[in-house]
Amino acid sequence: MTLLSRAFSTRPFRLAVVGSGPAGFYTSHKLLKEWPTIQIDMFDRLPVPHGLVRFGVAPDHPEVKNVMTTFDKVAEDDRFRFYGNVPVGTGTKGLTIEDLKRHFDAVLLSYGASEDRKMNIPGEDLYGVESARSFVGWYNGHPDYSTLELPLDDTDTAVVVGQGNVALDIARILLSPIDELRKTDITEYALEALSKSRIKHVHVVGRRGPVQVSFTSKELREQMSLPGVQYKADYDYISREIDESASLISKNRPLKRLMALLNKGSATQVGEKSWALQFLRSPTEILATPDNKKVSGIKYELNRLEGPLDQRKAVGTGEYETQECGIVLKSIGYKSVAMDGVPFDDRQGRIPNNYGKILYEGKDLPGMYTAGWLKRGPTGVIVTTMTDAYETAETIVDDLKNGKEMLEGDEKDGADGLTELMKENQIVPVTYSDWKIIEDAEFTLGKEIGKPREKFSKIEDMLAMLQK
Repeated sequence: MTLLSRAFSTRPFRLAVVGSGPAGFYTSHKLLKEWPTIQIDMFDRLPVPHGLVRFGVAPDHPEVKNVMTTFDKVAEDDRFRFYGNVPVGTGTKGLTIEDLKRHFDAVLLSYGASEDRKMNIPGEDLYGVESARSFVGWYNGHPDYSTLELPLDDTDTAVVVGQGNVALDIARILLSPIDELRKTDITEYALEALSKSRIKHVHVVGRRGPVQVSFTSKELREQMSLPGVQYKADYDYISREIDESASLISKNRPLKRLMALLNKGSATQVGEKSWALQFLRSPTEILATPDNKKVSGIKYELNRLEGPLDQRKAVGTGEYETQECGIVLKSIGYKSVAMDGVPFDDRQGRIPNNYGKILYEGKDLPGMYTAGWLKRGPTGVIVTTMTDAYETAETIVDDLKNGKEMLEGDEKDGADGLTELMKENQIVPVTYSDWKIIEDAEFTLGKEIGKPREKFSKIEDMLAMLQK
């Protein structure tokens, strides 16, 4: 055992975690098991924890949210503290990375991907065009998106650009029977808007072909099973692509199952609503109404596929088509943002790292770590993030065991040393016990209206629960 690891075996190893989503919690979960003297202080700018589990998982997928039980167990450990309502690196009124470095032995950044990739085409800023993040955040009660407005009652056709799981979540929410949604924890204001929605047709559009879609069999099966909703697609094209890619598909069981579902289609032959998968289309312009105030349609360049089967690329043909619609929702990916004082790869949209250890110009940065989408890019599901987070935790433990250098300074005091600074910045932290009070109030509100919970979507309403 080295001198450094011996020191941290007798005195606390203080770790600051920035971001309270699955990556932060799973890394903490593993570290609490592996290093007895660890003390973890987790920070989030919102008063409520759990990140995309709360704000990203579809309301009709409650089983996915069961991971919050694991997170609760993490928070019950005396060596863990949650500091909600504490922004880090986001402006003058928050804490900075330098503040954390002064008071912690190490810092873990797991704040995810908070911006959207753009299509960068004319008309993208028209009323009726929104990102998947905004729409999902809106129906899930995220404070940043609770006031979102879309012309749901002014059009019968929506286009979702992108063919991943989030795109299918959006299509499913738009087309699901309202009485089914009432049984979920979708927000009441979203329910009200969706109950008045005229949307009857949703087109899920991708630039490549059926073999290259990113959604999974589970999501597709749910979409195919929506009551009273027809599925429309070019079956002949799908069959041809599947046949041509047989050698690739045969080696990949999940892909084989997915292609079988696509080929089979939906049992619903008649219905007043429909959804369609459209392939080989790249948006080139969002078309506006004559007054240039809102969406009237979308223009695509038609593509063809080139390259080997496992690396198919969409290549424009120079041919175009237009499609009428009143809403365009962009589900083409998220991106992380840089934080002052932390290395960032703008091209890859993530922090350069080696198994979670942050790198600067190819060299390890002592005591600086990352996990989740910020570490690997915005891909994968919650289980992927768990595996990724455990990898980072193992890197931290290995560094401790091998006496690797951490942040400068001895006997760090953690968040206790930031109390005065938070007071100066008028930051009132929310503890995990406070969060459970907020959550209990959400359960109570939900029970009154026959739902699992009714989320508070305004920060002031969350904090008001703590004044009672």
